Amino acid sequence: MTVEPEGPVVIKLGGEVVYSAEVVVIAEDIAELVKSGRSVIVVHGGGTAATELQKRLGQTPNIIAGRRITDAATLEVMKMVVAGKVNVDLCARLHAAGARPVGLHGASSGAIGAVKRPPKVVGGAGPDPIDFGHVGDVTGVNHELIDLLLRGTFVPVLACLGCDTHGDLFNINADIVANQVALAMSARSLLLISDVPGVLRDVADPTSRIPRMTRADGKRVIDEGVVKKGMIPKLEESFASIAAGVPEVHIVGKLKRGDLAREVREPGSVGTVLVP
Repeated sequence: MTVEPEGPVVIKLGGEVVYSAEVVVIAEDIAELVKSGRSVIVVHGGGTAATELQKRLGQTPNIIAGRRITDAATLEVMKMVVAGKVNVDLCARLHAAGARPVGLHGASSGAIGAVKRPPKVVGGAGPDPIDFGHVGDVTGVNHELIDLLLRGTFVPVLACLGCDTHGDLFNINADIVANQVALAMSARSLLLISDVPGVLRDVADPTSRIPRMTRADGKRVIDEGVVKKGMIPKLEESFASIAAGVPEVHIVGKLKRGDLAREVREPGSVGTVLVP
């Protein structure tokens, strides 16, 4: 079987999705996409599971504007949960669906290169720069490794931990990793799967989904307070990637069988498609 010459589809799963009943449907759709000749890269987070373990360990999660402050103890939790339990469990789901997943993280031959993020002002967190601790910015992706896997019709499954040249690990928001992987691998599209069916005008009303959104639309819904918390960095990072060259980003959730392929074919038919 030959893989389509256009770029791969990058699919990002929120950690909460990995442990939902929906993951079975998503895994089956990913397997079908690969069988149809599509290259697929999966990126995942694990924030919900990490928060649960932190609380069991007596740690108090510190999250500002949807972003986790990562001290040394939190980084240990992220390694155990994100690169460990969540990655293994997601690969098992994909394997059961007939895909050929290969679990990776930043230290897997530098699959995700990173450096420490300097203190910076972030939307929704006030005017002062925030030091997020052991949080990184993506510096590169190991093309050789990922291309090798895609040519063999394997599905790279990337945990959102980056690694620098000294072997230091960094927690990175999974949306940022997915956006940077999509850029580096010249993806045709990026799908961000979460626990909501798209960008909603009213979070309590799934029918208020916005099918299509430009950068100007995104700025307006943030400024007006229509979107809050974790959706703010999701939109900001996605539009930054679109400006850098990703053709389109889809925010989707609450999926049924076949919805992933449908959203790729018909942007905005299932979730919210972000465009320049």
